[in-house]
Amino acid sequence: MERTRVLIVDDHPLFRQGLCWALRTERDFEVVGEAGSGQEALRLARDLAPDMVLCDVRLPDGTGVDVTRRLKLQRPNLPVVLMSAYDDEDQLFEAARVGAAGFFLKDTTPAPLLDGLRRAARGESLLEERALQQPVLASRVLRQFRQVHGEAGDVEPLFVPLSARETEILELIAQGNSNKQIARALSISDQTVKNHITSILRKLAVNDRTQAVVFALRQGWIRVGNA
Repeated sequence: MERTRVLIVDDHPLFRQGLCWALRTERDFEVVGEAGSGQEALRLARDLAPDMVLCDVRLPDGTGVDVTRRLKLQRPNLPVVLMSAYDDEDQLFEAARVGAAGFFLKDTTPAPLLDGLRRAARGESLLEERALQQPVLASRVLRQFRQVHGEAGDVEPLFVPLSARETEILELIAQGNSNKQIARALSISDQTVKNHITSILRKLAVNDRTQAVVFALRQGWIRVGNA
């Protein structure tokens, strides 16, 4: 079984050790490093190349949001999951703005946290789902995009609900590839392709591949050829 290699970042040793214990009891996770500060996290992320980073929002030398932003600049597809002791909309907004994959409270029990980490490892964005369920937060992000991009017509999509891998698969579908061709092109199994397609249909609330492609093209989430 291929394990997800996780870097844990938290300045409280006891809490950090608790996370390590929870992950090490699972066969599909491997803790490859622990950091107590943002600078240490950036150094270890560079040296260890983890598959995922689980990071506290509050750190002695900055914030988890800052760490996320810098990590995503270096590795855009690296899932970074943030944790906080407080259910703070400002923190959630900032996490969404820098592209964090998830946001959990520290009083979360192990089962939903582990489930969320597995989904994040598959490329799903738990934070986007949560943000889209909060109209006030979604409107706040939209306002910021309008300030940056000008008129509403030029605004980029608020959130792309598809993961990077799902977007890649949808583009291959749009190019006329079969599931087997997609599997070969991406070096994954046919079943994995089917699982991704099922997820795409669910997220976009459509019935088939063609509807998914049409919807994504209209939203500007995928392109075909030089279009």
